Amino acid sequence: MVQLRIEDLEEYASKNRIPIMQKDGINFLVDYIKNNNIKNILEIGTAIGYSAIKMALVRDDIKVTTIERDKDRYDLAIKNIREFNLENRITVILEDALDVDITGVYDLVFIDAAKSQYIKFFEKFDKNLCKGGVVVSDNLSFHGMVEDDSKINNRNTRQLVQKIRKYIDYLKNNERYETIFYKLGDGVSVSIKK
Repeated sequence: MVQLRIEDLEEYASKNRIPIMQKDGINFLVDYIKNNNIKNILEIGTAIGYSAIKMALVRDDIKVTTIERDKDRYDLAIKNIREFNLENRITVILEDALDVDITGVYDLVFIDAAKSQYIKFFEKFDKNLCKGGVVVSDNLSFHGMVEDDSKINNRNTRQLVQKIRKYIDYLKNNERYETIFYKLGDGVSVSIKK
């Protein structure tokens, strides 16, 4: 039987227009997990399981809980996770992240779902983050549109970009966290809980 590879997931995502983290963004996240001894991860937005798999592959003692509301993506993520033999270390929850009740405590919360809900996700899962834990957020540049209005081509996109800007301001002004912004991938932030 042919073993599924990470490259196959990247190719599938590209062909089917499924948003996954850009290469340098995911590499940054994987290195961060490696260098900071992260063991328990909560991911908001599974898609096809790409980033959950990449994070779990860092070390054998890493556990990932990931939430996905789209049934088709959930099913595909489950299949992909099984292909990598990671079903014992990656738990996928089929539900809207804002409706799910999570009781675990995590070293890292990774937000990569509905951009318009980032503040709500951040506030909801704050209680699940250990002291000194981090929230990593992706897509804060949103294809360069957050920095450059001329790239925005419709009203819906403009509203979404405004919500991302509002989230960036929220992070900058959140005194319980120290946030560093990185111009990597599609814009990544790391917020450390004080």
